Amino acid sequence: MNERPHVLLVDGMALLFRSFFATSAVGQYFRTTEGLATNGVQGFARHVLAAKTMMKPTHLAVCWDMGAQTFRTEMFDGYKANRPAPPEDMLHQFDLAKKVSEQLGWKNYGEAGIEADDFIGSFTKQWQGEADFTIMTGDKDMLQLLNPSVKIAFMKKGYHIYDVYTETRFKEEYGIEPDQFADVKAFMGDASDGYPGVKGIGPKTALELIKKYGSTDGVLEAIDELKPAQKKKIEEHKDMLLLSKELAVIKCDIPLDVALDEIVVPNYTNDMVELFDGQELKLLARQLEKSLIPELSPFDRTDPYER
Repeated sequence: MNERPHVLLVDGMALLFRSFFATSAVGQYFRTTEGLATNGVQGFARHVLAAKTMMKPTHLAVCWDMGAQTFRTEMFDGYKANRPAPPEDMLHQFDLAKKVSEQLGWKNYGEAGIEADDFIGSFTKQWQGEADFTIMTGDKDMLQLLNPSVKIAFMKKGYHIYDVYTETRFKEEYGIEPDQFADVKAFMGDASDGYPGVKGIGPKTALELIKKYGSTDGVLEAIDELKPAQKKKIEEHKDMLLLSKELAVIKCDIPLDVALDEIVVPNYTNDMVELFDGQELKLLARQLEKSLIPELSPFDRTDPYER
């Protein structure tokens, strides 16, 4: 009997940004002879290679944000409007990261107007019951996707440390179901995504309301039971509350014309080592080279991304 497939779903842009800032902070850009920075790309690819070694997925897909304009910015023009423009040294690395991903045999998924979160959510729903999933991200919004076959590995410092959430851990910590997390976000808002929720209601109160009333709609139906101050805030900001809920929910119904066997984890070869050496991606080439020799660790503690 074959073991159940284990799909690693990678939030590509989150990983690329993390890798860029981890090394640019100390002035390490790993430039080519033409002066192009490669720190984000090499960190991204090497992080996924390290995760493959640690997590042993059988299948792998990399999901990407494709530009700032999405269906959420059409709903609310303040959505992610507070985010600074990416540094100049990152701009060429967006396309290069996707190219390197393809060269490694990883499949990239993304579509203008749709966020990586929505692709990741749709993958977990498309093969629900057929596979186990690990989502690699830094985005807490993904907590709403947890179920018995989905866990989330939040990236921490370096290559080896993840804060892993399962459905069981989430329920123990939050006291609600994962799919209620978007309702909590509707009340508390999300500063990084630029939507306010209900002004004056923070994470603690938001969670208490959802524990007691179950959902955004449940709170609104029981509005007369609330303390006068809470009732006033919610009534004043009801439209933003309902919009924030829509913004917070990850879409899980993106049509995916993908078969599981299309995203099987590839084998790496010496040809790839030569390819990346030729592209002056030396750190990536060396890690690949080590991964081809089973007894060698594909990373070491002197690694610049381990700081």
